[in-house]
This record gives sequence, structure tokens and C-alpha cells, in this order.
Amino acid sequence: MSGIPILMYHQIDEPPPRGTPLRGLVVSPGSFARQMGLLSLLGYRGLSMRDLEPYLRGEQQGKVVGLTFDDGYQNNLRHALPILQRYGHTATIYAVSDMMGGRNVWDEGLVAQKSLMSLDEWRVWRDAGMDIGSHTRSHAHLNELDADAAQQEIAGSRQALEQQLGSPVRHFCYPYGQFRPEHAALARQAGYVTATTTTRGRVHPGDDPYTLRRIMVACSTNLIQFAAKVLTSYEDKRR
Repeated sequence: MSGIPILMYHQIDEPPPRGTPLRGLVVSPGSFARQMGLLSLLGYRGLSMRDLEPYLRGEQQGKVVGLTFDDGYQNNLRHALPILQRYGHTATIYAVSDMMGGRNVWDEGLVAQKSLMSLDEWRVWRDAGMDIGSHTRSHAHLNELDADAAQQEIAGSRQALEQQLGSPVRHFCYPYGQFRPEHAALARQAGYVTATTTTRGRVHPGDDPYTLRRIMVACSTNLIQFAAKVLTSYEDKRR
């Protein structure tokens, strides 16, 4: 395999009816279990961004896939965690620090509101050997903010999460995939070691760690498509 796929998920839950906005962001627990099982069957390890670090630096090599979830939905803990544990995978969830215990208000009026993990639930996720990253304080449109406000969203979220959880937060994800070069610089200055985007494709050692590409897994992604995303240059060609 040339390159490391970093997979991007949002919710692991029963998908809403066809035609619902953003339905593609909800992967059923059954589909997720089959995907994680296929990784194991093929000899791949699903890794959190924390566990993926030496592979991204080129210090280790192996059959690995990054596993990331955006936003911090409660259904990640309920449905994804037992499946990850079953197959021995780890994963990173990017938390919206000011929204713990709340709902996805940034999608209000567009999709049904879903519960986000509470502080106690985040601790359960962490204590299960999983990783927690930052997704800003409020799921902000960074490109719409001035420099000071963007800095507060990026650095402030890391500070808040580390204070609340008492554990390191080393990885960042740009909400909506929106960012400019100055936001990558702010992520570096805030002390993150990586930042992920929504740009399609696999990553390679030596890539800019603050503009890492990912591969979205959608509601409609069947197992053959999933294998193509992981094993081939399918996503690189669609960048």
C-alpha cells in the first residue's frame, strides 16, 4: 500500500430516511463493524492519531489505517467503541470543547439534533485507550473569523480540553475542512502535532502535518468501496 489512509467518520448510528440532509455522515453500526472487521481480516491495524504519529514521521512502517471521528457524538461511544475494542483498533474523536454534553447546534435547522458526549463520557472514551483531539471551541467557520478569534478557537479548545480531561490533546481538525495557511500556523503555535482536513487522499511521511488529507466513509460506502478507499489509489485520483 502506498500511503496511509486516515478515515473520516462522524456518526455511528442508524441512518435517517433517504433524502435527509447530511445523511451520508451517519454510518450504521453494522456497516462500521463490517469495515473494522475487514481491516483486521486484511492484517491492518486501525490507529488513533496518537498511535499513528510514528508512522506519519516515517519512524515505523506497517499496515495501518488512521481512524478519526469529527464532533464527538454520543453514538460514537455507544456504538463505535465496543466495535473498536472487539477488533483491537484505536481511534481519535475530535471534540468541540464548549459543546460537551450539548448538541450539534451548528447544524440546527438542517438536520436532527444529536447528543454530544458529556465530560464523563469523554473520560470513558479516554480510559478505554482511545484518543481525544480538538475541533475548536464552537465548531467555528475559521475562514470567517479574524486572527484573534481564530486563535481563541484553535488554542483555546486545546487548553480547555486538557484542563477538563487532565490528559494531552495533540491533534486538531479544521471544522468544515475550512482553513487558510495562517490557521495551520496557529495550530502549530498552539502545540498540536497534526491537523487534519477534508481534502481527499492518503498521506505519506514527510507531508505537511498540519494539512493532512483524509478519506470520508459515508452511509452509502459499501464494503467493496471501503476496500478500494483503503487499499488503492482510488481517493488520491479524486482529490
